[in-house]
Amino acid sequence: MQIKCKSFSKDNFIPSKFTYDKENINPSLEIIDIPAKTKSLLLIMEDPDAPNETFIHWILFNIPKDVKQIEEDSAPGNQGRNDFGNNKYDGPAPPSGKHKYVFNVYALNCLLDLKNGASKQLLSTTFKDEMIIEKTSCFGYYKK
Repeated sequence: MQIKCKSFSKDNFIPSKFTYDKENINPSLEIIDIPAKTKSLLLIMEDPDAPNETFIHWILFNIPKDVKQIEEDSAPGNQGRNDFGNNKYDGPAPPSGKHKYVFNVYALNCLLDLKNGASKQLLSTTFKDEMIIEKTSCFGYYKK
C-alpha cells in the first residue's frame, strides 16, 4: 500500500493553500494497492515537531475500503476531533520554524466503533495494533 500526496511533491513544502492561515482545506491524497482484506481505512495527519507533543491536525476514520482518492476539501469517512478542538481538517500552523506534517494511512481489518467527533484519546483506546493490516505514510513541510 502507498499514499501519494498529489497536491505537493513528496517530502517537499506544503503549499500555503492547505494551511490553517489560508484556505485551510485538505490536500489531495491517492491511496494505492489497498490490501484485499481491508474493511476500512484510517488517516491521521500529525505534526511530530510540535513543541509539547505530537499535534493531531486531522483524524478521518471508517473511510470506505474502495476509496482510492481523497480529493481536496473532502472527507470520505467520519472525522474525529483534532487538537484544535475541531471535527475537521485543520492545516499546518507552526508557532515557529519548519515543521514536518505526516499523513499516516492504516488499512484496518474492521470498522472502528466510533462516532463523528471522537477524540484522539477515545481513538487510542479503540484502535489496536492487531487491527492494522498495513500502514503507509507521506509527509511535507511547512514554515511560516
